[in-house]
Formats: sequence, C-alpha cells, structure tokens
Amino acid sequence: MVKVESNVLKYSDKEKMTSGVSQLDEVLHSLRLGDNVVWEVEELNDYRYFAGKFISQGINSGHKCVYVRFAPHEPILEIMEGIEVVKIDPGNGFDYFSSQVHRMIEYYGEKTYYVFDNLSSLMVEWATDELVANFFKATCPYLFELETIGYFCLTRGKHSHSTVAGIRETTQVLIDYYHINNRAYIHPLKVYDRYSHSMFLPHLITEEGWEPIFDSGKAATISSGDRKKVLRAGSRGTAPWDTVYTKLRLHYEMGMLDAIPEPEVKALKQELSRMVVGEHPRFSRLADTYLTLEDLLSIRDRMIGSGRIGGKAVGMLLSRSILLSSENQKEFTEIIEPHDSFYIGSDVFFTFMINNDLFRLRVRLSDSSNMTKEEFEEVEKRFLEGKFPEEITEQFRDLMDYFGQAPIIVRSSSLQEDSYGNAFAGKYRSEFCANQGSPEERLEAFMHAVKLVYASALNPDALAYRRTRGLHYQDEQMAILVQRVSGMPYKQYFFPAIAGVAFSKNLFRWTKRIDPEKGLIRLVFGLGTRAVDRVGRDYPRMIAVSHPTLRPEAGTKVIKYSQWDVDVLDLAERNLVTIPFSDLAKDCNYPALRMFVSVMDDGYLTDPYTNAIDCSHEMVLTFNNLIKNTKFVDIMGEVLRIVERVYEHPVDIEFTASADQKGNVRINIVQCRPMTTPGGSEQIAIPDNIKEENILFRSNMLINEGKVENIEYIVYIDPKEYETADMDLKKSIGRVVGRINEKIGGMGAAFILMGPGRWGSSNIELGVNATYSEIDRTSLLVEIAREKAGHTPEVSYGTHFFQDIVEEEIIYMPIYPDTKKSSFNEVFFKGSENMLTDLFPDHEQFKDVVKVINVHEASGGAQAVVIANLHEQDAICYLEKQTGTRTWKLDKLKGQWH
Repeated sequence: MVKVESNVLKYSDKEKMTSGVSQLDEVLHSLRLGDNVVWEVEELNDYRYFAGKFISQGINSGHKCVYVRFAPHEPILEIMEGIEVVKIDPGNGFDYFSSQVHRMIEYYGEKTYYVFDNLSSLMVEWATDELVANFFKATCPYLFELETIGYFCLTRGKHSHSTVAGIRETTQVLIDYYHINNRAYIHPLKVYDRYSHSMFLPHLITEEGWEPIFDSGKAATISSGDRKKVLRAGSRGTAPWDTVYTKLRLHYEMGMLDAIPEPEVKALKQELSRMVVGEHPRFSRLADTYLTLEDLLSIRDRMIGSGRIGGKAVGMLLSRSILLSSENQKEFTEIIEPHDSFYIGSDVFFTFMINNDLFRLRVRLSDSSNMTKEEFEEVEKRFLEGKFPEEITEQFRDLMDYFGQAPIIVRSSSLQEDSYGNAFAGKYRSEFCANQGSPEERLEAFMHAVKLVYASALNPDALAYRRTRGLHYQDEQMAILVQRVSGMPYKQYFFPAIAGVAFSKNLFRWTKRIDPEKGLIRLVFGLGTRAVDRVGRDYPRMIAVSHPTLRPEAGTKVIKYSQWDVDVLDLAERNLVTIPFSDLAKDCNYPALRMFVSVMDDGYLTDPYTNAIDCSHEMVLTFNNLIKNTKFVDIMGEVLRIVERVYEHPVDIEFTASADQKGNVRINIVQCRPMTTPGGSEQIAIPDNIKEENILFRSNMLINEGKVENIEYIVYIDPKEYETADMDLKKSIGRVVGRINEKIGGMGAAFILMGPGRWGSSNIELGVNATYSEIDRTSLLVEIAREKAGHTPEVSYGTHFFQDIVEEEIIYMPIYPDTKKSSFNEVFFKGSENMLTDLFPDHEQFKDVVKVINVHEASGGAQAVVIANLHEQDAICYLEKQTGTRTWKLDKLKGQWH
C-alpha cells in the first residue's frame, strides 16, 4: 500500500467522487482520487453494470475516461463518445504488457478514469497466477500516484490465496459481489482510510435499497449457502491431507463418486474423518454415522492449517448433525440456525510454539507442580509476542474478510476437551472479538485472541486438571473453533436475546415433583457467559424441563434471585462489558421484550400481554412468557432427549436462542459434550441416631452425593471476619487456601473447605476467589450463607465450577446458619484451636479469617464423617469416634459404593 505522508491532505478528507451508484457511495463513503477498485464477481454482467455507471459518471463530470481492452470476453463497456479504448495484447508476455500499460498511464496523466477487462483472463494467457498479482502490484501504485480511479475485476474463486492477498494489499478498495438463491449481495472487504459500523458487512441488494446484514442468524444462513466464500485455493495442507481430500473433493464436485468402488469411498471418508475428528472410539463411531462426506469436505474447506479440529468443534458439529437427521428433522431444520464456523487445525498450535521458541517452556511447565499468577502472566506475554507464519496470517485475513464486521468468538477446542469424562470446563480461554475497526485492526485483534487461547493451554488450572486426571503426558494440542457470535445489534451493543446451558439430567431437584430424567435449563439474557460463570450478584433462571413453571424461589424472593446485569459486546468500545439490564432496556423497545420480562405493578409481578410495556414500572427478567407461551422448553427437551439417546450418555449443551413477538423460536447450538453425573442407584442412608451435639452442620440442598469418613481437617473461612476484612487481605485468601490445599492434600489427608458465599467467584465481595487448582484436593466444599453479610450461595449446577467439583467427586453443599431448618455448630467452629500458623508461620495476618481445625484434637479424639444423600436432598457432617481411614466413592461400572 502506498502511504500518504502526514503533511499531505488526509486521504479520507480528499474530494468525494461518486461511483454513479448512490447506494455504493453510501456504503464506501464515496470514492476518492487515487482509488483502485477491485471487484470479485461470479458474472461479468455484474461488473459491467457498476463499470458502466462509473464511466458514465466520469464522462458527465468531464474526466478523461479510458477502457483498457485485453481479454477475449465480450466488452465490458459500450463504446460511446467520451471513452477512449486502448487495446493491448497480453500474448506478447508479461513484460511487454505491463510496460505498455505503464506507458499508457503516463500518457493520459492525472485524474483519469480507467476501466480494465477481467484480470482473470491474464492467468489463462500467461499460464500462471502469480503474474496476475505482479501486474497489479506494478500498476496500482502508479495509478494511485497520479490520482486516477481505476476499476478492475477478478473471477471469484479462480485465484490462489497469494494472488488475491497481493492484490488486496496493494489496492485501496476490494469488493466481493455474489449471488445466493437468486439474491445479490455486496460485501466490501477493504476500503482504505474510511470506516463505518456497517461498511464491512455483507449487504443484501433490493429494489428498496442495500440492507446491511446485522442479524447473526441471517448472516450465517447467507454465508453458509455460499460454497465459494471459504478459504481460497492454495491454503491446503500437505500429504496425506492432499491425497485423501483432493481425490474425494474432485469426485464429489464432478458427481463421479460412483466411479470409485464403494469400499474405497468408505475407507477414504473414514480416513478423512480420523484426520479431522481423531481416533476416540466413541466419537469416531458417531462421526462415521452422522457426518456426511459433504460435512467433512466442508470442515476441510474451512480449516486453517492441518491437524484435528478438537473436542469442542466435534461436539458442536455432531450434535447438529444428529438433530438434523433425527425423526424431527423437518422441524429442526426450521428451528436450528445454520452455522458458518471456521477451524484452526491443531498442527498450527505446535508450529506457532516451535517457531517462537515456546516448546521447551511448555514441556517445563507441564512437568511443574505449581505456577503463580505472576509467572503465568509472563507466559502470556511470551505468547503475545509470538508471530504466525505468513501463510497462516494470510489465511487469517481470509477468515476476517469472510466475517466482515460481524462479532466472532475464538474458542479453545483442544484434543482432550469435551470428551467422555474430561470436560475441561472453563480451563481454556474463549475470547470475544467485537470485530470493529479497519481490516488491519480487526486482524490484529483476532490474532491477539488466538495467542491468548494458545497460552491458556499452560494456565495453572488447566495443568492441574490434566495432572489430577492423569492426562499430563498424553497428547494435548490446541485447535481453535472460530464462531460467529449469535445475536443482533441493539443500540451500541451486540448480544443474543437469550443464552444458556441445558442438561439432559437434572441433579438440582428443588422439589420431588421434578423428573430428573427430563433435564434442566440454565437461562440468561444476553451473552451466555453469565450462565456458565459465577459472576456478580445475578441468578440465572433455572428451568426444570419436566415442570418449567416451577421455580426454586417463591414470592418476593423471585425478584431477588433474578438476573440484573447483562453481558454484551460493546461495538463502540470494542470489548465485552457488563451493564445493568435496567439501563439496556429502559426504552422498552427491545424486540419481543415481553417474552423475557415481568413487570412490577403495585408490588406484584405481572407478565405483559403485548410489547407495549410501561417503562415507568420496574422490569424483572423472569422469561415467563417465553416459558409459558412458546415451544422453547419443549424444543430444548427434545434436543436433550435425542442427543442423549445417540450419545448413549447424558449430555450438556450450550446454546443461544431468540423469540419473536409471535412466539417463533430459533436455536443455535454452540457446544455439546458428555455430561459428568455423580451418584448412583445405591443410596447411602444417614443414620437416625446421631446426637445433636455431634452434628457440625446439615443441609437440605445439594447437587451430588457420597460418603467421606475420617476427615482429619476442616478449613473454615469465618464469614463474619471475612466481611470486615480489608480488600487486600481478601484478595490474598484464595492463595492461602491454595497453599493449604497443596499442603494437606499432599499429606493424603481428607479435609473440608468451608467459606462464605460463592467459592471461585471473580468478585471477592461475594466469596473466596480461589481457582480450581487451589481447591481440587478437598473432599467437601461448603458455601455458608450469611444473608446479612451479603454472602448468598448460588447453587452452581450448570457452571464450569460445577463441572470441576463433580468430576473430582467433591461433595458440594450450601448451608444457611441463619435459618431455622439449618444445623450449624457455631460453638465448635468458634471454639476450636486454629493451627494455620503451625502449618504456615508467615500467615499470621490471616489467622482471624482463615482457621485450620484439626478435627481429632478439637473433638477429643473423634473424626468427622460426611454423608450426602442426593435422592433425599439431605446431607450431614458429624463427629464419630472411629479408627482407620476410609473414603467412599462410587464404582461407576458396578453402580455400587465402596
């Protein structure tokens, strides 16, 4: 690109020139003298239309107008007064042709309007693609220097990646023009030194005008129907990829698969599937059954680099294919939004690490037992300083051209992730890209996100998770899934109306009327981050599929235990933000708002009948109309039932959704994985002869079960002391817990962690900010609810936090000492001696808040026992004199406790 010096008039401030098409001028913010405009078209008639309008405008405005004729196709322009036709024969070779064009440009001089024939014809003439780019790179800067405007075109899908990349880098304007289902779309890919919030979006061309496509569902439908709009030729990997893929693609496109013996086609398809999906036996069987040859070729067409696409991508693709080939195929085809995801192959991860001298760092950290937050920040810094190979960068540029200004999310999809028994829930990063700004800014932000996801493969929680599950020496490569963010813009924000996570088994039964086999939905308004993370003072809507209108709360508590903040992408600020729902919806004009809110009227919640909501009344996110008056819950129930049946295992599915004013629902499945379920058919009964003075605490709400005997230590974070502690102390308590976890866990002793509010919360006012690696060795995790101090547990079923404790067979329970139903032995916890400084002499400043109790010494020789009965929703911790150490766990093969 020719740079404009700082002392010269800013390019975008130059005089605006019209293209002759008012809608195009509006999208591009008009043309400027110096613009070279390249059109990628499927049909030359499209180029003829725009070139004709442009040159007619040039003639009318008194500019010199030149038509450069060199191709065998029919003329682009009709010959008329005011147009000079210059014929140059490319058959004499590149040097002759390029030199003649330069002499022509010199002859006509400044501010001339040019229209060139189709550049793609030069590829045929010269028998090489590279010279087409070389001609353009030699010609365009000269035209720019003389402040001309030139129109060029390429035949869409006919050029290699490097050729189009070279042309794109040199030109000022690059426009993609295409047809899908008899409708025309125009998509600017590059516009030099001009920008608007919709400039780089695809636009639907209608008689009424050009409509930018903001809605993610519409955009995905359009783009997924465009088979040519993927990564360009020349971006393929190496053998054996080439051999298998090329053979299948060639025969598939020519309709000649019958020419290959059926056993060979099946073998080639399975080989391609193993290259893409991997060798996991259960996923391989599912892929062979539910991923068609067209599916596999489409995945490869949308893959950057080579390797596998990882567990998260596989789960998303399989669940969609299962539903779209089920007995409800017709209904799901109308309901499920199409996806147009891309995949960064797992091989790119290691290429990046080796090229940037990061491989030895990975090996060293994988062998290490711990890493501080500060050390990991240095690791991230090393990754962010890394560079991608030029070929990969250019493919990234293609991907960004494809999505334009549509927000995207860069998601981890490692080889071990989302597998049977290994969810890796929340261990690796997902990074939202608001995807605003110039193409260069958007590309830089995207690569920054990819590097952060790569670095997360070495974060302390991920390494601890892999070690505890015996995976740290197994092959773990980081592939990446790049998805369009679901939703549509509203004000300056972008977000889906609703999002959440759904489970085919419901372990959180707040009443025995609920059928746990029907599943549960955890629902939020806006981005789904609030459905899977423990953040803020919000509560998602918990929906039992068997009884969707039943709530865990009743009366006025419905208002308290609702969602008040919304996660959205701020397109103006280009980042993820959290805003109060009351601010977001204060104008009451969000589409189909009545589906999501109830309104406070005279102290009572009422569900609005129409979208004409009185904005003077407080709105509460209840989702009542969505639940009662649409098929949303029924649809999600069917989704869970069908996918669980095929997986032969419970599943959890992350989704986004929308509902219009008429109650029509659309669903987008963004992730699916096997669900880890605790407990078994054989229940452990709680003895009925436990003396009251021996009970340490009791709870009637839990989400998993088990029995742990001979508990030797209790780590107790005093809620009242925590509430009054200063901020710096609170910030450090998670690290203190981590040291205790490592020390006592390393001794092989069973221990309990008890603390105020929400363990693992990002907000230290709501609970201890311990990470997974700092609590992973406990047998029981207790959340103490002191409502006066604002420490209210959120039953964490459905969050990444929940996945962790279930997979580690950690029993979880909340207790409410201030309620009559609760049992809590305040005397024991207050009166027991604190041995924190015996373990860590340098932790004197924490002893008022963090108490480590040796149960044997505090009780006069007893040990603690925990029994949690999920079926009866009853859990107890009590003192019992016994010898030996015994931990009860479920033998999942035999369905028995031992």
